[in-house]
Amino acid sequence: MRRNAGLFVAISLLSGFGSSAMSLVAGIWILDLTGSTSLAALAGLCVYAPVLTGPWLGGLLDRAARRPLVIAVNLMLAAALLALLAVRGPGQIWLIFAVGCAYGVSYVLIDAGETALLPSALAPSELGDVNGWRSSAQEGMKLVAPLAGAALYAWRGGHAVAVLSAAMPVLGATLYALLRLNGAPTVRPTARGDGPRAGLAVLFGQRVTRLAVVLAAVSIAMSGFTTAGIYAIVVNELRLPTTFLGVLASAQGAGSVLGGLIVGRLIAARGPVAVGIAGTALFAVGCLTRCLPWWPATVVGAVVAGVGLPWTLVAAVTAVQTHTPSALLGRVSATANTAMFGPLVVAIPLGSAAVRLGARPPLRAAAAICLTAVVATFRRRSTPYDETPTASTPRRTAGTGPAGR
Repeated sequence: MRRNAGLFVAISLLSGFGSSAMSLVAGIWILDLTGSTSLAALAGLCVYAPVLTGPWLGGLLDRAARRPLVIAVNLMLAAALLALLAVRGPGQIWLIFAVGCAYGVSYVLIDAGETALLPSALAPSELGDVNGWRSSAQEGMKLVAPLAGAALYAWRGGHAVAVLSAAMPVLGATLYALLRLNGAPTVRPTARGDGPRAGLAVLFGQRVTRLAVVLAAVSIAMSGFTTAGIYAIVVNELRLPTTFLGVLASAQGAGSVLGGLIVGRLIAARGPVAVGIAGTALFAVGCLTRCLPWWPATVVGAVVAGVGLPWTLVAAVTAVQTHTPSALLGRVSATANTAMFGPLVVAIPLGSAAVRLGARPPLRAAAAICLTAVVATFRRRSTPYDETPTASTPRRTAGTGPAGR
Protein backbone atom coordinates (compact mmCIF):
# COMPACT_ATOMS: atom_id res chain seq x y z
CA MET A 1 0.00 0.00 0.00
CA ARG A 2 2.84 2.40 0.81
CA ARG A 3 4.25 1.74 -2.66
CA ASN A 4 0.94 2.73 -4.23
CA ALA A 5 0.74 5.83 -2.05
CA GLY A 6 4.17 6.93 -3.24
CA LEU A 7 3.19 6.36 -6.86
CA PHE A 8 0.04 8.46 -6.52
CA VAL A 9 1.99 11.32 -4.92
CA ALA A 10 4.61 11.11 -7.70
CA ILE A 11 1.83 11.23 -10.30
CA SER A 12 0.45 14.37 -8.63
CA LEU A 13 3.89 15.98 -8.69
CA LEU A 14 4.31 15.28 -12.41
CA SER A 15 0.82 16.39 -13.42
CA GLY A 16 1.00 19.47 -11.20
CA PHE A 17 4.32 20.53 -12.71
CA GLY A 18 3.29 20.03 -16.33
CA SER A 19 -0.12 21.68 -16.07
CA SER A 20 1.03 24.63 -13.95
CA ALA A 21 3.94 25.40 -16.28
CA MET A 22 1.82 25.18 -19.43
CA SER A 23 -1.18 27.09 -18.06
CA LEU A 24 0.96 30.18 -17.49
CA VAL A 25 2.96 29.88 -20.69
CA ALA A 26 -0.16 29.42 -22.85
CA GLY A 27 -1.44 32.88 -21.95
CA ILE A 28 2.00 34.49 -22.36
CA TRP A 29 2.45 32.77 -25.73
CA ILE A 30 -0.90 34.01 -27.05
CA LEU A 31 -0.18 37.50 -25.75
CA ASP A 32 3.19 37.58 -27.49
CA LEU A 33 1.70 36.33 -30.76
CA THR A 34 -1.37 38.57 -30.85
CA GLY A 35 -0.86 41.40 -28.37
CA SER A 36 -4.41 40.77 -27.12
CA THR A 37 -4.97 40.39 -23.37
CA SER A 38 -8.55 39.22 -23.93
CA LEU A 39 -7.42 36.37 -26.18
CA ALA A 40 -4.75 35.45 -23.63
CA ALA A 41 -7.39 35.27 -20.88
CA LEU A 42 -9.49 32.89 -22.99
CA ALA A 43 -6.76 30.26 -22.66
CA GLY A 44 -7.78 29.74 -19.02
CA LEU A 45 -11.47 29.51 -19.93
CA CYS A 46 -10.71 26.69 -22.37
CA VAL A 47 -9.19 24.70 -19.50
CA TYR A 48 -12.08 25.21 -17.07
CA ALA A 49 -15.06 24.94 -19.45
CA PRO A 50 -14.90 21.13 -19.97
CA VAL A 51 -15.48 20.56 -16.24
CA LEU A 52 -19.15 21.23 -16.98
CA THR A 53 -19.24 17.97 -18.99
CA GLY A 54 -18.15 15.91 -15.99
CA PRO A 55 -21.40 13.99 -15.45
CA TRP A 56 -21.24 12.70 -19.04
CA LEU A 57 -17.50 12.12 -19.36
CA GLY A 58 -17.41 10.36 -16.00
CA GLY A 59 -19.67 7.65 -17.34
CA LEU A 60 -16.82 6.47 -19.57
CA LEU A 61 -14.88 5.50 -16.47
CA ASP A 62 -17.69 3.24 -15.32
CA ARG A 63 -18.10 1.51 -18.70
CA ALA A 64 -14.42 0.90 -19.51
CA ALA A 65 -11.44 -0.49 -17.62
CA ARG A 66 -10.38 2.51 -15.57
CA ARG A 67 -6.62 2.19 -15.47
CA PRO A 68 -6.17 1.61 -19.24
CA LEU A 69 -8.49 4.53 -19.92
CA VAL A 70 -6.55 6.88 -17.63
CA ILE A 71 -3.26 5.77 -19.23
CA ALA A 72 -4.69 6.33 -22.71
CA VAL A 73 -5.92 9.82 -21.77
CA ASN A 74 -2.45 10.73 -20.50
CA LEU A 75 -0.82 9.57 -23.73
CA MET A 76 -3.36 11.43 -25.86
CA LEU A 77 -2.73 14.59 -23.83
CA ALA A 78 1.00 14.23 -24.52
CA ALA A 79 0.27 13.93 -28.24
CA ALA A 80 -1.94 17.02 -28.12
CA LEU A 81 0.79 19.03 -26.42
CA LEU A 82 3.30 18.04 -29.09
CA ALA A 83 0.91 19.51 -31.66
CA LEU A 84 1.97 22.91 -30.30
CA LEU A 85 5.25 22.44 -32.16
CA ALA A 86 3.29 23.57 -35.25
CA VAL A 87 2.59 27.02 -33.74
CA ARG A 88 4.60 29.58 -35.70
CA GLY A 89 2.49 32.73 -35.64
CA PRO A 90 -0.94 34.25 -34.88
CA GLY A 91 -2.56 32.00 -37.47
CA GLN A 92 -1.92 28.93 -35.31
CA ILE A 93 -3.13 30.21 -31.93
CA TRP A 94 -6.21 28.04 -32.38
CA LEU A 95 -3.90 25.13 -31.61
CA ILE A 96 -3.14 26.63 -28.19
CA PHE A 97 -6.88 26.98 -27.51
CA ALA A 98 -7.47 23.41 -28.69
CA VAL A 99 -4.76 22.08 -26.40
CA GLY A 100 -6.32 24.06 -23.54
CA CYS A 101 -9.61 22.25 -24.18
CA ALA A 102 -7.73 18.95 -24.33
CA TYR A 103 -6.21 19.76 -20.94
CA GLY A 104 -9.68 20.49 -19.57
CA VAL A 105 -11.14 17.20 -20.85
CA SER A 106 -8.14 15.29 -19.52
CA TYR A 107 -8.54 16.93 -16.11
CA VAL A 108 -12.11 15.67 -15.91
CA LEU A 109 -11.24 12.12 -16.92
CA ILE A 110 -7.92 11.81 -15.07
CA ASP A 111 -9.11 13.43 -11.83
CA ALA A 112 -12.24 11.29 -11.75
CA GLY A 113 -10.32 8.21 -12.85
CA GLU A 114 -7.70 8.69 -10.15
CA THR A 115 -10.40 9.21 -7.55
CA ALA A 116 -11.98 5.94 -8.69
CA LEU A 117 -8.66 4.07 -8.72
CA LEU A 118 -7.52 5.15 -5.25
CA PRO A 119 -9.95 2.90 -3.32
CA SER A 120 -8.70 -0.04 -5.40
CA ALA A 121 -5.07 0.71 -4.52
CA LEU A 122 -5.24 1.83 -0.89
CA ALA A 123 -6.82 0.79 2.37
CA PRO A 124 -9.82 2.97 3.36
CA SER A 125 -7.87 4.33 6.33
CA GLU A 126 -5.16 5.66 3.97
CA LEU A 127 -7.43 7.60 1.61
CA GLY A 128 -7.56 10.83 3.62
CA ASP A 129 -3.80 10.96 4.14
CA VAL A 130 -2.94 10.21 0.51
CA ASN A 131 -5.53 12.68 -0.79
CA GLY A 132 -3.94 15.30 1.44
CA TRP A 133 -0.42 14.44 0.27
CA ARG A 134 -1.56 14.63 -3.35
CA SER A 135 -3.06 18.06 -2.69
CA SER A 136 0.18 19.25 -1.10
CA ALA A 137 2.20 17.91 -4.04
CA GLN A 138 0.02 19.73 -6.57
CA GLU A 139 0.07 22.98 -4.59
CA GLY A 140 3.82 22.71 -4.12
CA MET A 141 4.26 22.45 -7.87
CA LYS A 142 2.23 25.65 -8.29
CA LEU A 143 4.99 27.42 -6.40
CA VAL A 144 7.75 26.06 -8.63
CA ALA A 145 6.35 25.18 -12.05
CA PRO A 146 5.14 28.63 -13.23
CA LEU A 147 8.57 30.12 -12.59
CA ALA A 148 10.30 27.20 -14.31
CA GLY A 149 7.90 27.37 -17.27
CA ALA A 150 8.31 31.13 -17.65
CA ALA A 151 12.10 30.83 -17.47
CA LEU A 152 12.17 28.07 -20.07
CA TYR A 153 9.82 30.08 -22.30
CA ALA A 154 12.09 33.13 -22.06
CA TRP A 155 15.13 30.99 -22.86
CA ARG A 156 13.89 28.59 -25.55
CA GLY A 157 10.33 29.63 -26.41
CA GLY A 158 6.93 27.95 -26.21
CA HIS A 159 7.97 24.84 -28.13
CA ALA A 160 10.41 23.84 -25.39
CA VAL A 161 7.71 24.23 -22.73
CA ALA A 162 5.34 22.12 -24.83
CA VAL A 163 7.88 19.30 -25.05
CA LEU A 164 8.58 19.43 -21.31
CA SER A 165 4.87 19.46 -20.48
CA ALA A 166 4.26 16.54 -22.88
CA ALA A 167 6.83 14.45 -21.02
CA MET A 168 4.88 14.75 -17.76
CA PRO A 169 1.75 12.76 -18.79
CA VAL A 170 3.95 10.12 -20.44
CA LEU A 171 5.78 9.61 -17.15
CA GLY A 172 2.45 9.69 -15.34
CA ALA A 173 1.07 6.94 -17.59
CA THR A 174 4.11 4.82 -16.76
CA LEU A 175 3.48 5.23 -13.03
CA TYR A 176 -0.20 4.32 -13.44
CA ALA A 177 0.92 1.08 -15.08
CA LEU A 178 3.07 0.28 -12.02
CA LEU A 179 0.17 0.50 -9.55
CA ARG A 180 -0.86 -2.69 -7.78
CA LEU A 181 -4.65 -2.76 -7.67
CA ASN A 182 -6.78 -5.23 -5.78
CA GLY A 183 -8.52 -8.00 -7.66
CA ALA A 184 -12.07 -7.27 -6.55
CA PRO A 185 -14.33 -7.40 -9.63
CA THR A 186 -16.12 -4.27 -10.62
CA VAL A 187 -19.87 -4.53 -11.01
CA ARG A 188 -20.86 -2.52 -14.04
CA PRO A 189 -23.77 -0.09 -13.81
CA THR A 190 -27.30 -1.38 -14.18
CA ALA A 191 -30.16 0.62 -15.63
CA ARG A 192 -30.02 2.75 -12.49
CA GLY A 193 -26.44 3.61 -13.39
CA ASP A 194 -27.10 4.88 -16.90
CA GLY A 195 -26.69 8.57 -17.67
CA PRO A 196 -25.56 11.56 -15.61
CA ARG A 197 -28.64 11.42 -13.39
CA ALA A 198 -27.22 8.38 -11.65
CA GLY A 199 -24.14 10.33 -10.58
CA LEU A 200 -26.28 13.17 -9.29
CA ALA A 201 -28.61 10.81 -7.45
CA VAL A 202 -25.78 9.04 -5.63
CA LEU A 203 -23.77 12.21 -4.95
CA PHE A 204 -26.64 14.21 -3.46
CA GLY A 205 -28.63 11.25 -2.14
CA GLN A 206 -26.28 10.74 0.81
CA ARG A 207 -25.87 13.35 3.49
CA VAL A 208 -22.11 12.90 3.90
CA THR A 209 -21.25 13.40 0.24
CA ARG A 210 -23.89 16.09 -0.25
CA LEU A 211 -22.73 18.27 2.63
CA ALA A 212 -19.02 17.82 1.95
CA VAL A 213 -19.34 18.61 -1.77
CA VAL A 214 -21.58 21.64 -1.18
CA LEU A 215 -19.08 23.07 1.31
CA ALA A 216 -16.23 22.58 -1.17
CA ALA A 217 -18.30 24.12 -3.98
CA VAL A 218 -19.08 27.21 -1.89
CA SER A 219 -15.45 27.72 -0.84
CA ILE A 220 -14.02 27.18 -4.32
CA ALA A 221 -16.63 29.45 -5.92
CA MET A 222 -15.87 32.19 -3.39
CA SER A 223 -12.15 31.85 -4.11
CA GLY A 224 -12.95 32.81 -7.71
CA PHE A 225 -15.44 35.48 -6.66
CA THR A 226 -12.80 37.27 -4.55
CA THR A 227 -10.01 37.28 -7.15
CA ALA A 228 -10.79 40.73 -8.54
CA GLY A 229 -11.30 42.10 -5.03
CA ILE A 230 -7.87 40.91 -3.93
CA TYR A 231 -6.32 42.55 -6.98
CA ALA A 232 -8.11 45.81 -6.10
CA ILE A 233 -7.02 45.68 -2.45
CA VAL A 234 -3.37 45.26 -3.41
CA VAL A 235 -3.30 47.91 -6.13
CA ASN A 236 -5.94 50.46 -5.06
CA GLU A 237 -6.16 50.16 -1.28
CA LEU A 238 -2.66 49.15 -0.17
CA ARG A 239 -0.96 50.99 -3.07
CA LEU A 240 1.42 48.11 -3.65
CA PRO A 241 2.93 47.05 -6.99
CA THR A 242 1.19 44.27 -8.90
CA THR A 243 4.16 42.01 -8.23
CA PHE A 244 2.91 41.75 -4.62
CA LEU A 245 0.19 39.49 -6.00
CA GLY A 246 2.93 36.93 -6.53
CA VAL A 247 3.75 37.14 -2.82
CA LEU A 248 0.11 36.47 -1.96
CA ALA A 249 -0.04 33.55 -4.39
CA SER A 250 3.05 32.03 -2.81
CA ALA A 251 1.65 32.59 0.69
CA GLN A 252 -1.62 30.88 -0.23
CA GLY A 253 0.31 28.06 -1.88
CA ALA A 254 2.38 27.57 1.27
CA GLY A 255 -0.80 27.40 3.33
CA SER A 256 -2.23 24.83 0.92
CA VAL A 257 0.87 22.66 1.23
CA LEU A 258 0.60 22.78 5.04
CA GLY A 259 -3.14 22.13 4.96
CA GLY A 260 -2.73 19.14 2.69
CA LEU A 261 -0.17 17.52 4.96
CA ILE A 262 -2.46 17.45 8.00
CA VAL A 263 -5.93 17.11 6.50
CA GLY A 264 -5.84 13.30 6.33
CA ARG A 265 -5.40 12.94 10.07
CA LEU A 266 -8.22 15.39 10.69
CA ILE A 267 -10.58 13.46 8.41
CA ALA A 268 -9.70 10.20 10.18
CA ALA A 269 -10.38 11.80 13.56
CA ARG A 270 -13.41 13.99 12.81
CA GLY A 271 -14.91 12.86 9.52
CA PRO A 272 -15.12 14.66 6.15
CA VAL A 273 -18.08 16.91 6.95
CA ALA A 274 -16.46 18.31 10.09
CA VAL A 275 -13.24 19.00 8.19
CA GLY A 276 -15.23 20.62 5.38
CA ILE A 277 -16.92 22.89 7.92
CA ALA A 278 -13.55 23.85 9.43
CA GLY A 279 -12.01 24.49 6.00
CA THR A 280 -14.89 26.71 4.88
CA ALA A 281 -14.74 28.66 8.14
CA LEU A 282 -10.97 29.14 7.74
CA PHE A 283 -11.45 30.43 4.20
CA ALA A 284 -14.01 32.95 5.52
CA VAL A 285 -11.54 34.10 8.17
CA GLY A 286 -8.90 34.45 5.47
CA CYS A 287 -11.22 36.68 3.43
CA LEU A 288 -11.96 38.95 6.40
CA THR A 289 -8.30 39.15 7.38
CA ARG A 290 -7.37 40.29 3.88
CA CYS A 291 -9.78 43.20 4.28
CA LEU A 292 -7.58 44.76 6.98
CA PRO A 293 -5.65 47.86 5.80
CA TRP A 294 -2.23 46.36 6.57
CA TRP A 295 -0.21 44.33 4.10
CA PRO A 296 1.12 41.74 6.62
CA ALA A 297 -2.51 40.93 7.51
CA THR A 298 -3.19 40.36 3.81
CA VAL A 299 -0.36 37.84 3.69
CA VAL A 300 -1.63 36.08 6.83
CA GLY A 301 -5.12 35.97 5.33
CA ALA A 302 -3.73 34.35 2.19
CA VAL A 303 -2.02 31.64 4.28
CA VAL A 304 -5.20 30.97 6.29
CA ALA A 305 -7.32 30.77 3.15
CA GLY A 306 -4.68 28.48 1.63
CA VAL A 307 -5.05 26.07 4.53
CA GLY A 308 -8.84 26.08 4.38
CA LEU A 309 -9.38 25.47 0.66
CA PRO A 310 -7.62 22.06 0.43
CA TRP A 311 -9.41 20.95 3.59
CA THR A 312 -12.77 21.43 1.89
CA LEU A 313 -11.61 19.81 -1.36
CA VAL A 314 -9.88 16.80 0.19
CA ALA A 315 -12.79 16.24 2.58
CA ALA A 316 -15.23 16.17 -0.34
CA VAL A 317 -13.08 13.84 -2.46
CA THR A 318 -12.56 11.45 0.45
CA ALA A 319 -16.28 11.43 1.22
CA VAL A 320 -17.04 10.53 -2.40
CA GLN A 321 -14.45 7.75 -2.42
CA THR A 322 -15.70 6.14 0.77
CA HIS A 323 -19.46 6.50 0.26
CA THR A 324 -19.96 5.67 -3.42
CA PRO A 325 -20.57 2.22 -4.95
CA SER A 326 -17.49 1.23 -6.96
CA ALA A 327 -19.57 0.65 -10.10
CA LEU A 328 -20.59 4.33 -10.12
CA LEU A 329 -17.43 5.90 -8.72
CA GLY A 330 -16.24 7.26 -12.08
CA ARG A 331 -19.33 9.29 -12.91
CA VAL A 332 -19.98 10.31 -9.30
CA SER A 333 -16.40 11.60 -9.00
CA ALA A 334 -16.70 13.53 -12.26
CA THR A 335 -20.09 14.90 -11.20
CA ALA A 336 -18.56 16.00 -7.89
CA ASN A 337 -15.79 17.82 -9.78
CA THR A 338 -18.43 19.60 -11.87
CA ALA A 339 -20.36 20.57 -8.75
CA MET A 340 -17.22 21.87 -7.03
CA PHE A 341 -15.47 23.67 -9.90
CA GLY A 342 -18.32 24.46 -12.31
CA PRO A 343 -19.54 27.48 -10.28
CA LEU A 344 -16.20 29.19 -10.97
CA VAL A 345 -17.42 29.89 -14.50
CA VAL A 346 -20.07 32.19 -13.01
CA ALA A 347 -18.34 33.30 -9.80
CA ILE A 348 -15.28 34.84 -11.48
CA PRO A 349 -17.18 37.28 -13.74
CA LEU A 350 -19.61 38.10 -10.91
CA GLY A 351 -16.67 38.98 -8.69
CA SER A 352 -15.25 41.16 -11.44
CA ALA A 353 -18.53 43.07 -11.55
CA ALA A 354 -18.91 43.25 -7.76
CA VAL A 355 -15.52 44.94 -7.36
CA ARG A 356 -17.10 48.08 -8.79
CA LEU A 357 -18.71 48.49 -5.37
CA GLY A 358 -15.25 48.62 -3.83
CA ALA A 359 -12.34 46.32 -3.14
CA ARG A 360 -13.54 44.93 0.21
CA PRO A 361 -17.29 44.26 -0.34
CA PRO A 362 -16.65 41.12 -2.47
CA LEU A 363 -14.44 39.62 0.26
CA ARG A 364 -16.96 40.46 2.99
CA ALA A 365 -19.76 38.97 0.90
CA ALA A 366 -17.69 35.82 0.30
CA ALA A 367 -17.01 35.48 4.02
CA ALA A 368 -20.71 35.91 4.81
CA ILE A 369 -21.70 33.27 2.25
CA CYS A 370 -19.11 30.81 3.55
CA LEU A 371 -20.14 31.34 7.19
CA THR A 372 -23.80 30.92 6.23
CA ALA A 373 -22.93 27.60 4.59
CA VAL A 374 -21.01 26.58 7.73
CA VAL A 375 -23.96 27.36 10.03
CA ALA A 376 -26.46 25.64 7.73
CA THR A 377 -24.27 22.55 7.44
CA PHE A 378 -23.64 22.40 11.18
CA ARG A 379 -27.38 22.44 11.82
CA ARG A 380 -28.03 19.68 9.29
CA ARG A 381 -25.16 17.67 10.69
CA SER A 382 -26.63 17.89 14.20
CA THR A 383 -29.13 15.19 13.23
CA PRO A 384 -27.42 11.83 13.91
CA TYR A 385 -26.45 9.86 10.83
CA ASP A 386 -24.02 7.15 9.96
CA GLU A 387 -20.74 8.27 8.36
CA THR A 388 -19.51 4.71 8.11
CA PRO A 389 -18.50 3.92 4.51
CA THR A 390 -21.19 1.78 2.94
CA ALA A 391 -20.10 1.79 -0.67
CA SER A 392 -16.92 -0.21 -0.52
CA THR A 393 -16.81 -3.54 -2.22
CA PRO A 394 -15.12 -6.50 -0.50
CA ARG A 395 -11.36 -6.16 -0.77
CA ARG A 396 -8.64 -8.68 -1.37
CA THR A 397 -4.97 -8.20 -0.80
CA ALA A 398 -3.54 -5.83 -3.41
CA GLY A 399 -2.00 -7.61 -6.34
CA THR A 400 -3.73 -10.96 -5.83
CA GLY A 401 -5.98 -10.71 -8.84
CA PRO A 402 -6.39 -8.97 -12.17
CA ALA A 403 -5.64 -5.26 -12.03
CA GLY A 404 -7.43 -3.98 -15.07
CA ARG A 405 -9.14 -0.95 -13.67
